[in-house]
Amino acid sequence: MSDRNTHIPALSASEIASAIDWWRDAGVDCEFNDDVTDWLGESDVESGAEAPKMQPKQAERDTPAAPPEKISLFAGERPTDLPSFIEWWLTAPGLDAIGPRGRVAPRGNPGADLMILVTDPEENDEETLLSGAQGRLLSRMLKAMGIGENRVYIASALPRFTPLADGQTMLQAGYAEVLKHHVALVAPRRVLAFGANILPLLGHDMAQDSRSLRELNHETGSTPLMVAEGLESMMGMPRLKANFWRRWLDWTAN
Repeated sequence: MSDRNTHIPALSASEIASAIDWWRDAGVDCEFNDDVTDWLGESDVESGAEAPKMQPKQAERDTPAAPPEKISLFAGERPTDLPSFIEWWLTAPGLDAIGPRGRVAPRGNPGADLMILVTDPEENDEETLLSGAQGRLLSRMLKAMGIGENRVYIASALPRFTPLADGQTMLQAGYAEVLKHHVALVAPRRVLAFGANILPLLGHDMAQDSRSLRELNHETGSTPLMVAEGLESMMGMPRLKANFWRRWLDWTAN
């Protein structure tokens, strides 16, 4: 007898609805399988065999993922003052995968009027942080602000030039803890951070406008904070400089 003439028993609407309700109560709304399933055949329950146990897929989707393990780059005790922090910054073997070679130290004195944060040093920095074009732009900006460089502390979130540095990756690697400890040791009156990549390290929720981040919380309290576009971006887009100047005047007027 051909397949065309095979008799297939008809199912009533109530039987179909009952079957759908059964699977919905079990938490299953679809099945993915490489093998053909005979849904209309004799059930294992009716034939005396034990029915296979199915795990609800919805329960798996609703189970919250475990939070990522918190990483600390401080091996042992943290540096307790700025000189010991800078020594650790330049020599600690676990600070990054490359090791101490090529790291660039921050510059300035504790208690500065303004602490400036950037994501990483410039490509050709060796002995001095921001010794290239970005540093020259920053010097002109400080002069226009009426702030002498002896009243400024300049630091980077990463110890060496790191192309395409990603804020979330730095956060997961433990650099937020290091950055906030650094700020606490410097104890500046204000913090000015340049660049979007540094935002996750400052405790910024990326769903919010960066201008809503007005304070940097750290171990010893909180410090007024302003976040601006990166210095490299400002060099190529003059309008960003004008935007920065307006925001700076508003920030310092308070």
